[in-house]
Amino acid sequence: MKNLLFLLFLIVSNFNIVAQILNGPMIGYVQAREVALWVQTERSQTVQFIYRKAGSHSSWKLTPPQQTREETAFTYKVVVQDLKPGERYEYLVVLDHQTELPFGAQIFKTTAANGRKKNTADLTFAIGSCAYINEEGFDRPGKPYGGEYQIFDAIYQSKPDMMLWLGDNVYYREADLATKSTMCHRYSFSRNLPELKKLLANIPQYAIWDDHDFGPNDSDGSFLNKTLSKEVFDLFWANPPQKAPQLNGVTNQFTQSDCQFFLLDNRYDRSPIDLKDAPKTILGFDQLAWLKEQLLQSSATFKFIAMGGQFLNTAPVFENYSANGFDKERQELIDFICQHQIKNVVFLTGDRHHSELSIFNEQGKPFIYDLTVSPLTSGTHDALNEANLLRVKGSHIATRNFGLLKVSGKKNERVLEIEIYDSYGQRIWKLPIKAE
Repeated sequence: MKNLLFLLFLIVSNFNIVAQILNGPMIGYVQAREVALWVQTERSQTVQFIYRKAGSHSSWKLTPPQQTREETAFTYKVVVQDLKPGERYEYLVVLDHQTELPFGAQIFKTTAANGRKKNTADLTFAIGSCAYINEEGFDRPGKPYGGEYQIFDAIYQSKPDMMLWLGDNVYYREADLATKSTMCHRYSFSRNLPELKKLLANIPQYAIWDDHDFGPNDSDGSFLNKTLSKEVFDLFWANPPQKAPQLNGVTNQFTQSDCQFFLLDNRYDRSPIDLKDAPKTILGFDQLAWLKEQLLQSSATFKFIAMGGQFLNTAPVFENYSANGFDKERQELIDFICQHQIKNVVFLTGDRHHSELSIFNEQGKPFIYDLTVSPLTSGTHDALNEANLLRVKGSHIATRNFGLLKVSGKKNERVLEIEIYDSYGQRIWKLPIKAE
């Protein structure tokens, strides 16, 4: 760290280290030739990033300057292009020509270039959901609902290649839902957590949403301000460019190594629970058709489907896919996967304030997995007595936790190792899954 600061004074002599930022920086999506970087300032300021190959003495390159504005919550997001595949880069934030001190090393690594031969590099990624950050005056009465924020440092210390947030990444309070500015306040406040700083600045971040960061509790497509909610989501996350522009909400997909990730939206087009005498949908009919097409053409070894609520859980309770008349759509998707023999499909879900693994396993059909990981910092819920007939024995966890998934092995011998850790980084449970 001392050497890095010394180099900053020598090489970036035109910048003085005195400026401050509100939130970030954050690494967003990372590809072979480009990366998205994000930061939020306290007021309107000129923002740039400087970057270069890590450990080199080459000149720093600068992104185009941009003035942050109140109407975009003083956020700045830029896509750094023309990078080299498989390289490590160090980066810093520059505010009004003054360089910010880094949080940790502030290094990102571009992915390897995918040629005709499938990339089977090892991949480790963290997952979690339900991150409630207390704010006095806006919280529910009684005992603070959020806590054990050190879990974010534990995730950082586990050194994943990326992190995937599975929804309820912030918790809108009732007072937040009326306007764009109040929604932005919830994100700004939640991001301004010391334990988050190194995680966001050093590990690429991807996200979906669920009800609490989409709208009110148990919200659906009837939420009046859902277009504002999507706008705010895009201001504070840096997911890949949307691959399906005809779809609503936060639907997206990307590939890392031989793994493909499908980021689903289970709120924007969701039917109301009380809808009668009409087909009911969680995903929306267009998104469901898109997912089927994507799964059918995917050549990825593991196909990870990220969605806010539990998919496989057979207990028709709360907002499970098997509850409230959505079970027909659940079965339709299961039948599609089985009929087309689509192997190694792993749903990654949150919402429930407990963790567990469910496995669909019927003779002659491909296995389907549903790994639920929740909560990160919100309150917990013990659901061991729920009638989930597909739950793996011993996988139920009713304490704050995060997941670490590791894909490794030679081609045609790939293994997914699932590990669940507590908020202090101690492993609670693990299970290896061999690719079919």
